[in-house]
Amino acid sequence: MMQGANPVGGVLIVEDEHLIALDLEGIVAGAGHEVVGVVSDQLGADQIGRGPEVALVDLNLRDGLTGPAIARSLASRFGTAIIFVTANPDQIDQPPATALGYIQKPFHAADILGAISMAVGHPNCAKPCGLHALH
Repeated sequence: MMQGANPVGGVLIVEDEHLIALDLEGIVAGAGHEVVGVVSDQLGADQIGRGPEVALVDLNLRDGLTGPAIARSLASRFGTAIIFVTANPDQIDQPPATALGYIQKPFHAADILGAISMAVGHPNCAKPCGLHALH
């Protein structure tokens, strides 16, 4: 764990593109946060037993445009804070109340980490410039 890192109750990565999922996993774990899983579709998300505190959710996954439904399910089942990470923010349909916004692909590590810090309510955490409000 990195010096000074404050791990959260776990981050779930919902992404079907292997290289992007690995990149996100490296960013999250490298900052000292626990990655509770990487899933690429609705089936994988349904099998999550431990509720993550934060989920980084892509929209278009291996089984289609299921990211928004997965986000709603995680929010209702576990109260998970949702951060959409997508190239298609206009496809975000009915975001859950726990959704903080979206980060556009390609993303910067600082925006991902800043959004996670914001999601867990770290004091003095400013909204990262790459985190956009949902319409």
